[in-house]
Amino acid sequence: MRFMRLYLRVLRLLGPDRWVAYGLTFAALALAGLSFLEPVLFGRVIDLLSRSDRMSDAALWTEAFALLGLWAAVGLSAIGANVAVALLSDRMAHRNRLTIMARYFEHVLSLPLSFHGDTQSGRLMKVMLVGSDNLFGLWLSFFREHLTTFIACLVLLPLTLVMNWRLGLLLIVLVILFAIVSAWVIRKTEAAQGKVETLHTRLAGNAQDALSNVVVVQSFSRLASEARLFGDIVRQVLDHQFPVLNWWAVVAVLTRGASTITVIAVFVLGTMLHVRGQATVGEIVSFMGFATLLIGRLEGAVGFVSRLVFQMPSLEEFFTVLDARSSVAEKADAKDLQRVTGAVRFENVAFAYPGGPRILADVSMDAPPGRTIALVGQTGAGKSTAMALLQRLWDPVEGRVTLDGHDLRDLTLDSLRRNVGVVFQESLLFNRSIRDNLLIGRPDASQEDLERACRMAEAHDFITAKPQGYDTMVGERGAALSGGQRQRLAIARALLKDPPVLILDEATSALDAATEARVQRALKALMTGRTTFVIAHRLSTVRDADEILVFEHGKVAERGSFEALVAQGGRFAELVKTQLTGPEPVPAA
Repeated sequence: MRFMRLYLRVLRLLGPDRWVAYGLTFAALALAGLSFLEPVLFGRVIDLLSRSDRMSDAALWTEAFALLGLWAAVGLSAIGANVAVALLSDRMAHRNRLTIMARYFEHVLSLPLSFHGDTQSGRLMKVMLVGSDNLFGLWLSFFREHLTTFIACLVLLPLTLVMNWRLGLLLIVLVILFAIVSAWVIRKTEAAQGKVETLHTRLAGNAQDALSNVVVVQSFSRLASEARLFGDIVRQVLDHQFPVLNWWAVVAVLTRGASTITVIAVFVLGTMLHVRGQATVGEIVSFMGFATLLIGRLEGAVGFVSRLVFQMPSLEEFFTVLDARSSVAEKADAKDLQRVTGAVRFENVAFAYPGGPRILADVSMDAPPGRTIALVGQTGAGKSTAMALLQRLWDPVEGRVTLDGHDLRDLTLDSLRRNVGVVFQESLLFNRSIRDNLLIGRPDASQEDLERACRMAEAHDFITAKPQGYDTMVGERGAALSGGQRQRLAIARALLKDPPVLILDEATSALDAATEARVQRALKALMTGRTTFVIAHRLSTVRDADEILVFEHGKVAERGSFEALVAQGGRFAELVKTQLTGPEPVPAA
């Protein structure tokens, strides 16, 4: 059953704390036994009082004190066991909630960009927070309360047959009927609750999407439209949620009615058995106590089960993310390279996304250490895809990419990416201080190292001009800085990292001419002595490249120096002519 498989997996997450879980299980067994003893002792006291007229005072008081003393010991033991269970289960649940959050966070960060491109960050945050909170609640309530119910039903309930098999059988039949009704309601509602959780995920994703594009929402007067879209999803949530709530309301009513029905049934059958001499008054009282105790616990267990049904879709989402595997798995015996010289080769490389057409075909290039290779071509020609393979965001479907002669698939991802630096078209900055953003490139860098890198990147002057200098907060995505300032910080970050292989992905295309000139000077300092790959649409920025590769339809159509390619009069020469003169005028109709 899907429900049970999921719940068993929730419990298996407690593997590192298995000894605590075993201790809690033992304590729950003790609590179940002590709970079982209380109605038994109460029944014995009733039987003692019913035959008191046939006993001497001394015998009566001796047996009464013995029973009351045992009852007091049972009560005190139950209090102690409850305290131990509460303390241990609370600590275990809190500890493992934070552990699973950390595991989820680390796992999601390690997943490839292909995963993040298909999944909204708002959804991932919602799945992490809701999933970990639900796991915490399930662990806590199971070990604090419902494990005792489970043990009582499976182990101690059959023991009632020893006291009086007729009354015991009645109790077991009523509990089984109770469980059947609950299981039926679970089956009726789990699919609908799954739809509700899907809609909740859409709510989180849409909200995050709108908030991250609040400038667009306000500029295009989208406030009413976005609010209406959000409200439509809310209405769908309620339409699917209410039927589920109705079914569980019925179960809640039946649960409360079951307590009364069970007590009455035990009393009626017990009275009949007592008349026939097959049950004592104490046994009837004990079984009424069992019935009240069990139904009360089962009522709590039904609430627990209903909560698990409501939470099941979010837990399945949580486990789906945890089960997601990277498309670029690391080999068990992968090599951990230290600093490489920077020799890069593409050998007859082909690539296609799963289930899609080929984006690259038979791409070969050779970049010796310190050489600058420019990749140019129309949008969608395959330039960025080739560089994604160099960073091993994907693996080729044919051929191989090597670094210092090593196939990238034979290297650890950490050592590969430690040796490759990237400056993106859009500077990606954390909402932290300038210093923290720079230290991402090299966490152990000194203040002197930071300032040297920032001077080379022409960023030191604008940083020191700010009131808090290097401790200035840059805002979300660097919103407190201009585009040129963000890009120069990205270059300084790459300088600090000091990678032997560098990828410049349209690093200046979003800048104005004056800012671009300053950034280009910083880039020249960054490129010195490194194997550099430059992706550019502005062909003027690749004039000094050692070799230019012209991509067209996923293949290298031309290659050579700037002057040689212009002289050939081929595709590159056409691109240069187009950028220098602008597009040809369209004739009038």
